[in-house]
Amino acid sequence: MLIIVPTLHAGAAEMGAVDLVRILTEGGHRAIVMSRGGRLEAQLAEAGGELVYAAVASKNPIVMARNIAVISRLVRQRKCDVIHAHGRAPAWSAYIAAKLTNTPFVTTWYKGFREQNALKHFYNSVMARGDRIVAVSDQLAELISERHHVPCDRIKVVPASIDYDLFNPANVSIERIDAMRRIMGVTASDKVILVVGRMLRRKGHHVAVRAARRLKDMGMKDFVFAFVGEDEGHSRYTGDLWDEVLANDLAGVVRLIGPVDDLPASYAVASVVVSAAVQQEGLQRAILEGQAMERPVVVSDLGAGPEVVLAPPTVPEDRMTGLRFSSGDDAGLAAGLVRLFSMSPAQHHAIGLRGRQWVTKHFNRATISDLTLQLYSGLAQTKNATRP
Repeated sequence: MLIIVPTLHAGAAEMGAVDLVRILTEGGHRAIVMSRGGRLEAQLAEAGGELVYAAVASKNPIVMARNIAVISRLVRQRKCDVIHAHGRAPAWSAYIAAKLTNTPFVTTWYKGFREQNALKHFYNSVMARGDRIVAVSDQLAELISERHHVPCDRIKVVPASIDYDLFNPANVSIERIDAMRRIMGVTASDKVILVVGRMLRRKGHHVAVRAARRLKDMGMKDFVFAFVGEDEGHSRYTGDLWDEVLANDLAGVVRLIGPVDDLPASYAVASVVVSAAVQQEGLQRAILEGQAMERPVVVSDLGAGPEVVLAPPTVPEDRMTGLRFSSGDDAGLAAGLVRLFSMSPAQHHAIGLRGRQWVTKHFNRATISDLTLQLYSGLAQTKNATRP
């Protein structure tokens, strides 16, 4: 199987590719990954993947044409049964190579892409040209079908899975928690509002900053927003965000932590995990991980669907695992946080326990592995049936 992903940093596509390698290896299959590389290379090797370096993140037409030849040659030499693209730029090269080599082509959607004009719609459309299209959530599957008129039988919903032993509060020592508090610059008495994800506008960090201003204006004490995630420096967003923090005198309650090596400990420090996404996000690992760590979550309606977070009024309060607010509504986010912080410790703990029970039941690795291997098995049989 050939998996093509732009980089191996810490985004959803990259983590999804590493998980896919692990699933395929454990299922007795060989997994080759073509990528520019990145900080997840060690995890990829540990999962059993073979890395082939290539500039598949490039949008340069000459480089993309060269990638078509490289992919086609690799597919023929290594007898790859399926080409699976995780990202639009590599998907165009992979799609043409799949046609040239008569190889089944799969794409995975981790989020909804912006479509400002017809050209952008066409560029995004390659992700809807797969023989099978994987969507990580029901919301995303509906979006793909509506935008690109894809028959439902070509779309397969395969959620992300996480390591529930790694993301288990019982397995995080107090020493690790104390170390993370020092990194974040917080104390045990602080209410830590954790936002995990790359520093991108679509993630809605600016909405969280505005909610922080509202909480401060309300007179709330001892709270800190901690932004954990990479800043790849492709835009001015982080700089603009910090300008807004300084302009509103929020430097004492908003911390830009950057990437951390001990993500479970960051959740253990948190009082609540937030996604303020302003663009369709599909299924965010941070929300699954936060719930697995028994933390209540507050998400925008574009950050997670009802199959991920159980929130009123969809469910009664004695079943809730978090709260939901309208995308872009910083007042709604602030109100949700006030509501959570007004609850008793027992109520807070019960929400966290229900969150872990929900995600371990519905997003467990065994179920996701079965869905993935069934998908690949059917496509590989198609490939083998057409071989001379």
